[in-house]
Amino acid sequence: MTNARDLIQSAQCTIRLEIEAVEGLLAHIDADFVRACEMILESQGRVVVVGMGKSGHIGKKIAATLASTGTPAFFVHPAEASHGDMGMITSADIILALSNSGTTSEIVTLLPLIKRLGIKLISLTGNPESTLAKAADVRLNARVEKEACPLNLAPTSSTTAALVMGDALAVALLDARGFTAEDFAFSHPGGALGRRLLLKVEHVMHTQAELPQVARGTPLRDSLMEMTRKGLGMTAIVEPDGRLAGIFTDGDLRRTLDRDVDLRQAVIDEVMTVHGKTVRPEMLAAEALKIMEDNKIGALIVVDENDRPIGAFNLQDLLRAGVM
Repeated sequence: MTNARDLIQSAQCTIRLEIEAVEGLLAHIDADFVRACEMILESQGRVVVVGMGKSGHIGKKIAATLASTGTPAFFVHPAEASHGDMGMITSADIILALSNSGTTSEIVTLLPLIKRLGIKLISLTGNPESTLAKAADVRLNARVEKEACPLNLAPTSSTTAALVMGDALAVALLDARGFTAEDFAFSHPGGALGRRLLLKVEHVMHTQAELPQVARGTPLRDSLMEMTRKGLGMTAIVEPDGRLAGIFTDGDLRRTLDRDVDLRQAVIDEVMTVHGKTVRPEMLAAEALKIMEDNKIGALIVVDENDRPIGAFNLQDLLRAGVM
């Protein structure tokens, strides 16, 4: 019966072998890798990734990573390509073909057609002397010494190496294109990352009649009523000329109670936080969240270029918007 130690040792052996396979790739980031990057950067078409079996699964991930980092790409199943899907590929495209052996029949079958159409071909194989590699315009070498599988049969180290080589290619192209975090967000608009990178303060703030504010000299009890009506747990205090004088929050109220202030007689000037932290409407909501976290505050006033309050929001607004 297999014991826990055997299972742990087997898992650790697998991880060590795959680490060695990945480290071995460093020697293969060479002139061919540079040519592959240059070819893709100069192309007016897409990168079409093909692969069978486990290489196909890796190819789908590589295509997805390329597409989300600024390099238009998609995956085509090589068997389907022989039955009509070659029509999806144009002469302006570049084919990235994955096959550890370099002899996968479904891919080799496509080689004459690829050549006839004049489509550029990049191979990603574990055998640089294989049929696929020799037919390619550029060869990416992802050779591994052995699979992590104890039978040296199941694709393990080889698929990990291919995946990492694909990531290296995608990131090198990302850097070369000057791809930014905002560019990334535009390709992920529905995800949490997209919301964090695209949503601005102006999209979440409460404005006009929803903005809690009182003038200097307002009795504290009236200021508390304004806070209650607007429901943001705070109010802005403004100067006679409309500029921000201060802010009063639920936290300030607790501190006021600790000071034993007479709530019926006090005016807001006596207990407010002078000016306080503010943000501009064009700031990213994620940046505003960091300000709130760093300063341990639950709400912020939004001001214009003249330091006049134009909006306000709290942590609940950011939570509802999916920023946190």
